[in-house]
Amino acid sequence: MATSHTAPARTPRATPAGAPLAVLRSETRLFLREPGSLFWILVFPTVLMTVLGLIPSFRQHDDGLGGRRVIDLYVPVAVLLAMIMAGLQAMPPVLTGYRERGILRRMSTTPVRPAALLGAQIVLHGVAGLGSAVLVMAVGRIAFGVRLPGQPFGYLLALLLAVACVLALGSLVCAISRTTKISAAIGSVVFFPMMFTAGVWVPVQAMPGTLRHIVQVTPFGAASQALDRAASGAWPSWGYLGVMVLWAAAVAAVAIRTFRWE
Repeated sequence: MATSHTAPARTPRATPAGAPLAVLRSETRLFLREPGSLFWILVFPTVLMTVLGLIPSFRQHDDGLGGRRVIDLYVPVAVLLAMIMAGLQAMPPVLTGYRERGILRRMSTTPVRPAALLGAQIVLHGVAGLGSAVLVMAVGRIAFGVRLPGQPFGYLLALLLAVACVLALGSLVCAISRTTKISAAIGSVVFFPMMFTAGVWVPVQAMPGTLRHIVQVTPFGAASQALDRAASGAWPSWGYLGVMVLWAAAVAAVAIRTFRWE
């Protein structure tokens, strides 16, 4: 009598519970060994704000700015600069390099999925950007008497949405770049317009009317305005917050659809 044997169903390999945390610890050690990234994310925005704050005219109250000083406007700008550095200059070459060297492909054959590495990089660069924001505000307050945000919850919300925008943009750069050279080139092309819209060269509040209206519909133009309103004590406009949400969601969706592990 013939008997039939049914092969057992193949079950997917379970990812060890502590694997993402182990990947995060490993990536943290590697991140801390990169003095260049640490300088541009954590130190440079504060240095730039300090240099601007040493200009006497930037510390004088201006009726055209509602009685505020230029240095008061540049603290949120320096905060956004830290985010842009983290998301567009530091993160893309790391992830693209992992893909280029086949590290992500090799990880896909192990219980530790490549998504753990991607998540670790997003967390690291997001935390670094937020840490730089705290440093900028602390130095601005201590050295130049810049007031702390009058609406802290609104400021934090705008800050988190700005982080989401820049990390989504950085992920998209990683997704469409086959090599580290390409990611560096694309990152630089995106980097300078984002710096302009964030108000690095000219604060958004001081831009001409038409240009300001255009800049406000960009992710960092909206972020700059939202942070400025929250710093002044008002709740950020829902319009600015909505612009950041739309940009973050749209760019993240494109990045997810186009991202390849190899």
